[in-house]
Amino acid sequence: MRRLGYLLLSIAVLAGAVAVWRSMARRATPVTGSHAAHDPQAATHAHAAGNSPEPRIDDAPPPAAAPPGMVWIPGGTFWMGCDDCGMPDARPVHLVRVSGFWMDETPVTNEQFDRFVRETGYVTVAERPLDPAQFPGVPAAKLVPGSAVFVPPASVASLDNPMQWWRYVGGASWRRPEGHDSSIKGRDQHPVVHVAWDDAAAYLKWADKQLPTEAQFEFAARGGLDRQHYAWGDELEPKGRAVANIWQGAFPVANSGHDGYRGTSPVNAFPVNGFKLYDMGGNVWQWCADWYRPEYYATLGAITENPQGPPDSHDPAEPGMPKRVQRGGSYLCADEYCTRYLVGSRGKGAVDSGSSNVGFRGVRLVSR
Repeated sequence: MRRLGYLLLSIAVLAGAVAVWRSMARRATPVTGSHAAHDPQAATHAHAAGNSPEPRIDDAPPPAAAPPGMVWIPGGTFWMGCDDCGMPDARPVHLVRVSGFWMDETPVTNEQFDRFVRETGYVTVAERPLDPAQFPGVPAAKLVPGSAVFVPPASVASLDNPMQWWRYVGGASWRRPEGHDSSIKGRDQHPVVHVAWDDAAAYLKWADKQLPTEAQFEFAARGGLDRQHYAWGDELEPKGRAVANIWQGAFPVANSGHDGYRGTSPVNAFPVNGFKLYDMGGNVWQWCADWYRPEYYATLGAITENPQGPPDSHDPAEPGMPKRVQRGGSYLCADEYCTRYLVGSRGKGAVDSGSSNVGFRGVRLVSR
């Protein structure tokens, strides 16, 4: 993540410089955005008369032919969250109703993002120069564009300090996922990574789409499976078969590659879920539209229709750092660390951050 990258940079050169500046800057600026105008109370109890309060999948047909590369998600009512995952921010489980929408069948690929960049000239956050004024005392030679890259250590004392396996790598970006000496050659169909929230939003505006809400993502990820733990059911490996790109082995030292991959995988490498969507769990984290607040679910009523998330962001672990929700987990999630391939679990990311395991996909709404 770029903010993580900033922190790594400051540790290497001048401890605390970046973190202090960021904290000061965020105190001066309220955390708001395009989704902040939504009133959570207006969404609560908003389901239409006659809709069942029990889980169901709508049976209305798609409103039109599918846009290229998109799948119709029919809408319905479902139990959102996870009460037995050991994750307080995923509780309480609550009923949510979502309207039908189109969703990309895969995360956005390197090939798709490359076309966007070629047509628009867009420069991602990870590729932009760093402003020396934001990093007083840091030598200019150290202020190089880059991003956070996972680098497996030889050993770890504990899993409490992610700095043991994340490195700020100069030159790392969507074009060069591991840094200057890498490329995406041969990875056209892998998900694009090192994209900050603004990068994802810019691509989707160009594509006439938008980021999914957290509720849309979870409903789509469940694929009609109510209150099960994974996007594919209740077994992590049905019949001993790997069905998602996640970490196998001792994290973060040794990934056995039992699923066939030790990094990202092609977006269609694993089976689709019940809605014919690929990679709704594992491979890469995926940005959502919603601001992140750990207590948000507890503020909702008996049933909520098309929730848009809280009006602003607050993470008690890092106050003042604006974060958006991420969903799906990644190839770095293991049964001993992260486990957020659990379909009801939640992730979060600083909005100016990308990393080697964060991507996105789009949705397109319909008006009836």
